[in-house]
Amino acid sequence: MSTLTADPATPGSPETSRPSRPRPVYKVTGPRVLRAEWAKTWSLRSTWITLGVAVFLLVAAGLLGASNYSPSGTGRGPGADAKDAVAVALGGIGFAQLAIGVLGVLIAGGEYSTGMIRSTLAAVPKRLPVLWSKAAVFGVVALAVGTVGAFASFLAGAHFLSGQAIALNLSSSGVVRSLLGAGVFLALVGVLGVALGALVRSVAGGIGLLVAVMMLLDVLTGLLPSSLGNDISPYLPGNAGGSIYALHQASNTLSPGAGLAVFAGWVALALAGAAWRLKRSDA
Repeated sequence: MSTLTADPATPGSPETSRPSRPRPVYKVTGPRVLRAEWAKTWSLRSTWITLGVAVFLLVAAGLLGASNYSPSGTGRGPGADAKDAVAVALGGIGFAQLAIGVLGVLIAGGEYSTGMIRSTLAAVPKRLPVLWSKAAVFGVVALAVGTVGAFASFLAGAHFLSGQAIALNLSSSGVVRSLLGAGVFLALVGVLGVALGALVRSVAGGIGLLVAVMMLLDVLTGLLPSSLGNDISPYLPGNAGGSIYALHQASNTLSPGAGLAVFAGWVALALAGAAWRLKRSDA
């Protein structure tokens, strides 16, 4: 005894007679690339950990500097010898910039290390929207995290500085501008990390270049003759960026607006280099 079954490929069978649904066509648009980069950024465990570490270091260093501040200059900790409450609160911004910059390098350079960049560029053949979206997404994230961390550090340390000559509050002249400037500075550091990671296509190389650009250039400039070094130093990325959030400008430093323009120019230069390499060479 045999059993007859319907062949799906047989003309007239229910499967072939049913009209097939046209598959939707998804175009590659800017908002969709942004959503994809947003999803990739937050799907990484390192994103949550590193951003948490950045905020913790910023607030903890500010609290440590405020609690140990001494008018006689015998205080200990980052920012403990600062001249104003904003400088005390931002005493840990060097640690935060390192954490956020490294995460920026990981977001761009990590895709080259894992080979995921090939899938990304297969989905977005024009390439450059990928770089702009990575920079925009992480810049916004770093801006939010850096601003929240700066205000939290200032408000948390205000209790310890109450009654001191350097004590300030949010209504004091220039305080809000400086704290917002700290967030802008950290956002630009994050974008710089993305650009360097995409430029060198290596996590280790990108981190090394980031540290050299933000920290070592100023040390090397100190080896130059003082007349030449003093002229160059304010325009270095780290020093120009520091002028953005400084409450009081020291001698031989840029104003906040000039510092923002110079540091943004350095970041734009790094992004242009990354875009050129992304467009000209294979992943």
